[in-house]
Amino acid sequence: MRVIAKKHLTAYWVKHPDAEQPLKAWYDEATKAQWLTPQEIKAQYGSASFVGNNRVVFNIKGNNHRLIVAVAYRFGALYIKFVGTHSEYDKVNAATVEME
Repeated sequence: MRVIAKKHLTAYWVKHPDAEQPLKAWYDEATKAQWLTPQEIKAQYGSASFVGNNRVVFNIKGNNHRLIVAVAYRFGALYIKFVGTHSEYDKVNAATVEME
């Protein structure tokens, strides 16, 4: 899968160094994946949540951080929509949030 806007991940882990290695690991796994269905994501990430609009929420570093991506299965692309702490995640609508 192609991950669109990796810069959002990089900017986030500069502010939250504890998230750097888990986000790098997720990025590495995601770029090697070829997910064609939500079931394939769920098989690899059992804790992933699907929130509508082809969006998936990933728990990062034991659920301390959250990552929301929009999946374009036909194009093999993941669009970063949100990355933040769990408490920041609680304040957004996962189905509609956009990166600033």
